[in-house]
Amino acid sequence: MKKPGLWLFIIGSLLVSVATHFFFYQQWLDKHWMIGPNDGLSQIATFKKFIYENYKSGNFFYAWDFGLGGGFYSQLAYYFSTSLVFLLSSVVIFILDSFQWIDPSNVEFWAQSNLFISIIRLSVILFITSHAFRYMKIQAFPAFTGAVVYGCSVMYMRHVVYWEFFADAFIWLPLVVLGLEKLIREGKQGWLIFAMSATLISNFYFAYIQLIFLILYVLGRWVIPLTDNELPRIKQFKLLVTSGLVSFCISAVAFIPAVYGFFNNYRPPYDREIPLFDLIDNILFASPYIVLPVVFVLLIFTFPLYRNRLFRFFAVFSFVLLIFHLSPLAASAFNGFSAPQYRFEYLLSFTIGGCVAIGLQRLNKIAVRFICLASFISLCIYLLSIDYFDFNIKIPKRAATEFSAVMITVFVLFIMFIILMVLYVYFQKKVLLVTIQLFVILWSIVSVNTAAKYGITENGGLEKVTHHYLMSDQYNSAEQRNLIEQVKRQEPDSLSRIDWMTSMRYNTPIVQNFNGTSLYSSIANKALLWFYWRDLKVDTGHETVSRYGTLGNRANLHALLQTTYWMRKKSQEANVPYGFKKFAESNKYVIYKSDFSLPFIRTGKNIYSEKQLQTASVLDREHAMLSGVVFEEEATRQKLDLIKEKNAIKQATIKGVGAKYQNNHLSVANDKGGIDIIPGSVQKSTKDFYIGFSIKNVNGDGFPIKVNKYRTTRKPAHSIYKTNINDLIIRVPAKDIISIRLPKGEYELKNLTLYEEDYKELHQAVQAADHSPSFTWEKNKLTIDYNNQTREKWMALPIPFEKGWKLWINGKEQAIEKANYAFIGFKLNSGKNHIEMVYHPPYFFPALALTIIGLFAWAMLYLRSKRRESGHLNNQSVKMRSLLMKVDKSRD
Repeated sequence: MKKPGLWLFIIGSLLVSVATHFFFYQQWLDKHWMIGPNDGLSQIATFKKFIYENYKSGNFFYAWDFGLGGGFYSQLAYYFSTSLVFLLSSVVIFILDSFQWIDPSNVEFWAQSNLFISIIRLSVILFITSHAFRYMKIQAFPAFTGAVVYGCSVMYMRHVVYWEFFADAFIWLPLVVLGLEKLIREGKQGWLIFAMSATLISNFYFAYIQLIFLILYVLGRWVIPLTDNELPRIKQFKLLVTSGLVSFCISAVAFIPAVYGFFNNYRPPYDREIPLFDLIDNILFASPYIVLPVVFVLLIFTFPLYRNRLFRFFAVFSFVLLIFHLSPLAASAFNGFSAPQYRFEYLLSFTIGGCVAIGLQRLNKIAVRFICLASFISLCIYLLSIDYFDFNIKIPKRAATEFSAVMITVFVLFIMFIILMVLYVYFQKKVLLVTIQLFVILWSIVSVNTAAKYGITENGGLEKVTHHYLMSDQYNSAEQRNLIEQVKRQEPDSLSRIDWMTSMRYNTPIVQNFNGTSLYSSIANKALLWFYWRDLKVDTGHETVSRYGTLGNRANLHALLQTTYWMRKKSQEANVPYGFKKFAESNKYVIYKSDFSLPFIRTGKNIYSEKQLQTASVLDREHAMLSGVVFEEEATRQKLDLIKEKNAIKQATIKGVGAKYQNNHLSVANDKGGIDIIPGSVQKSTKDFYIGFSIKNVNGDGFPIKVNKYRTTRKPAHSIYKTNINDLIIRVPAKDIISIRLPKGEYELKNLTLYEEDYKELHQAVQAADHSPSFTWEKNKLTIDYNNQTREKWMALPIPFEKGWKLWINGKEQAIEKANYAFIGFKLNSGKNHIEMVYHPPYFFPALALTIIGLFAWAMLYLRSKRRESGHLNNQSVKMRSLLMKVDKSRD
């Protein structure tokens, strides 16, 4: 591409990108940020802040303040920890931060910056896509128009707003296509290796989606060759395999730990039936995923265009992807055969862009009658679509009004395109073709801005994402931060945790910069998830996957997990855990501090196994962790001498209140009905009740549960975020009556249990605990010096168990075991123990070696390619000289 043309593409891409974000720029000026109120604020901006701060400080792998602690490099690779776009933007932000021109230490900065990063990203997408289309011999203006159709799409804006890292895939797709075309046409692997490596490094999830696309693309290219001098298919296949292997090796240092993080996560299987086809939206008028441009609909029914192999290829590919969009089963396949998710439609946007680009270029070769025929067919399809949408898809009145406006606009646009296309085909005036292309670009910009206003902002709740909201009690108020800072100033233990989060914001500890007990991440340590859901049944206040949070107000767990503080709104003070006393308060909030804290490093002689406690209550399991340590393996464990707590439910009286309860069936007649449990003879020393039960709504609806003054919620049966675990343990202060209240409805309520807790074991554990041995923890390395004079058998740490930790005692590597269901424990030696623990992402060093090998292989392939080109040019030069000599001789 010549320099003047290059600059035109760069300037044009930037101008179109800015215009595409016009609505959000207006919002930004009014301090409305371009980010979703749910995952956008809870995860996207939060994790960007968290990763940036850790990378800036030189910490790349592990963080104590990542939930209950964890390897964020692998667990956040789904988001940003290995994202090339994020890393590049972080370099720029770091430079600006170094000059103190910006302040990236708060989440609001990252919410604000989303707009400007998106503008730059979209400019790059438009430029790269235009270049990819130009390589396919599409003229400059049609290529740019097709790129706009691809980049300036509803799906791009939807990704940026709700899950920003998804939008990076728009960059890598045209690069993969460009690389494939260079390989097929010229036998060059460099661009494909770069594109696939970048995709694998940036996000393994979209690497999977683009792998499916790559396979379909190659198969399509084998069926429909686009040029006459393409490499033989066997040679293509060999080059594809070697390119794939080299790309995998280059990306290994990021890709392998990321994939391990994915497999070390737990997500309940999606057990609902997935239909083969389902018309979920109207792709001609209004869809949150893909809206077919009017010009595309007209072009695909302009049948002479199919004589061109490139148009035929993109059109057929578009039809295939359209069928996939209409298939929940295909959506499930693109989502790893889990719940159907419509995130792959950017592939369809790309093939549509290709159709538009080549179709507009070849429009001058079409007769008027074919344009008229395409117009008639398209009109019939639009009318049928309206009929189906009106009578088969029920929509609210406001949405119906908006749809009518969209429908009118589309039909006006439809007529205008027909007129312009007929005029161009008839008169063959280039100015008319330029007008059509400008109209396509303008409409792409207008439609995205319209979708941003109505489809994304108003329907998606973006209007509340403001500076005021981010400073409010619902997210991160000054009152909350001041109380947290008061704790941090007065607490000498830097590892001490605070049990606090704002409503449904599980990543509040990251937002407000403190060690907390909660995390919301699609990829999380499954040992911790099972700790909450199955092993200790810790209620988090809301049933949901991908999250854990709070400790259920259970004092034993607070002591075991370094959670010394408990912060809540004053209206929730009744649920304060046992042994906590008021530490500080403000107008709306209060913080309590525990009188019963255990050291970070605990040692002892009592050892239990998970199998021994398999039938024990969660209260017995808490007591086992207080008096000793619970290991996963059974071998060499001592005989269980734990005194098990008695289930007192048989001595209790159960009666319905505004409800009938019989044979595990509870029928609640009003919204404040349920059951009352009146305990029998309660011990005077009892401080808390642990009430347990299994519950589900017979009709499958979601519902809240209130146990005395404690409230929690359950998901509807059809929710993809349901845990499928219905067993609950609720801790409440001991009173004469335990009231369980539910909304009106029919419930299955069974397996009622009632345990009394006097905290004798907690008192004993605190009294028996030695002072924590001296230790240092810097980034991913923990060093402990412990003189084991009393022949303690084990050491336990409240560090979550996960692959990646290595342990050396006195210079000799030792095994780390899973202790207390989800944490780290190991055996001790007698006498002095110099303990070193270091964390690196799983398989990091073998993966790093693969990356070095891959880069070396890429360099070798590049040098070999250059030598071949040089040899080819020399052969051509020799042939030319020989030909000239023959010409000279003939003249003589």
